[in-house]
Amino acid sequence: MAIVIRTTSDTSASSDEAHRLLTPAEVAQIFRVDPKTVTRWAKAGKLTAIRTLGGHRRYPADQFERLLSVEQAGGER
Repeated sequence: MAIVIRTTSDTSASSDEAHRLLTPAEVAQIFRVDPKTVTRWAKAGKLTAIRTLGGHRRYPADQFERLLSVEQAGGER
């Protein structure tokens, strides 16, 4: 489990974006699927999920940026 602690001196747009975590609903919106599908993908090991202290799944945003950039590069021919 990863816990990120930020102070006011070390927050910047680039570091916030690098550590941004998405909810299942936000990931589902990106891929146009149901949030339960995102949870199933995580359980199957297709997505990397981080668990919050309350047991909720969160997904690192950079994981999807890489996937989407590969998808867009492959589609431009």
